[in-house]
Amino acid sequence: MSVKTVKDLIAEGIEGRYVLVRSDFNVPLKDGAITDPGRIDASLPTLSALVEAGAKVVVMAHLGRPKGQVNPDFSLAPVAEALSERLDQYVALAGDVSGEDAHERANGLTEGDVLLLENVRFDPRETSKDEAERAEFAAELAALVPDGAFVSDGFGVVHRAQASVYDVAKKLPHYAGSLVQNELEVLRKVAEAPEKPYAVVLGGSKVSDKLGVIEALAPKVDSLVIGGGMCFTFLAAQGYSVGGSLLQEEMIDTCKDLLERYGDKIVLPTDVVVADKFAADAEHKVVEVNEIPEGWMGLDVGPASAKAFAKVLGEAKTVFWNGPMGVFEMEAFANGTRFVAQAIIDSTAGGCFSVVGGGDSAAAVRTLGLDEEGFSHISTGGGASLEFLEGKTLPGVDVLEG
Repeated sequence: MSVKTVKDLIAEGIEGRYVLVRSDFNVPLKDGAITDPGRIDASLPTLSALVEAGAKVVVMAHLGRPKGQVNPDFSLAPVAEALSERLDQYVALAGDVSGEDAHERANGLTEGDVLLLENVRFDPRETSKDEAERAEFAAELAALVPDGAFVSDGFGVVHRAQASVYDVAKKLPHYAGSLVQNELEVLRKVAEAPEKPYAVVLGGSKVSDKLGVIEALAPKVDSLVIGGGMCFTFLAAQGYSVGGSLLQEEMIDTCKDLLERYGDKIVLPTDVVVADKFAADAEHKVVEVNEIPEGWMGLDVGPASAKAFAKVLGEAKTVFWNGPMGVFEMEAFANGTRFVAQAIIDSTAGGCFSVVGGGDSAAAVRTLGLDEEGFSHISTGGGASLEFLEGKTLPGVDVLEG
């Protein structure tokens, strides 16, 4: 099945025509300020192309989890301001999602104008499990763009069957934005035809969050490097005491099974950085994985482990990375993530095809001041990229086909 793209839509001629765009502006905020505008920047190619083609652009997005309630803390006002700066034109923010103010502002749009609707998750129907409720909300959103088209450009949400992602595509002629199109092309390359040796680096806190992708990728990869909080459940499965480190006891047997089946591919830390408490100023030291003191917690992979991981990555021709190696937000526990990320950059410079699987990994790249251009691709969707590689159907992509 084929998917029409935003280029196809523009080729049809959209001057003066309404276009409803689903973007992903779920950006981190601190004291009302955007701390990582990566997802906003990633949306610009599609929005700029529509503006230049003379469309009347209405943009939908969510921010955080307001749980169906209007909450000023989750307003898209900072995003409207950031978009205005980047598009070099005023982007108005509707005072509601699909109500009177949204309609008035949409009706007043002229060619090349952009309107941002307020957080779609302020309406409980956006994430409702009831298809009829979602369809009702989708119809209200579609009514904002009479005789309009829908462009899906929020890759970070295409794995969700939500009103602004899935149901609205059933109400309007639908197209994939350039961001979604590019993400799918890159991930298909990794999933279907990775050049060997193929290394996958997984981090983050829980084995359970990554179990699906481990099961899907382990048979295909040459090396499966595991760090972050999830490594301690694997270490416990090997019989080590992990002190006060993050541990999913219910997943120990699963990890034992994975080690039995794929032990020749799984690369675990041999040393870790442990701390006496979870704090930036905690006392910390490097220990071997069989010497973690009682009551101390592992918060990063150690230097020997980072070097071993880097050696694997230096030999790879394809790398997929999802999840930090430690608590990178705290400088004392950021070295493992920094070292591994730099190893991927160095490997990429040598011809490796590298994909950063969004989420905390992408945030780490920016937080640690690493060169984003040093990776072949940085995904905007952590959960979506993982589910794609697991082989799951992504509702927001499936609905675009045909």
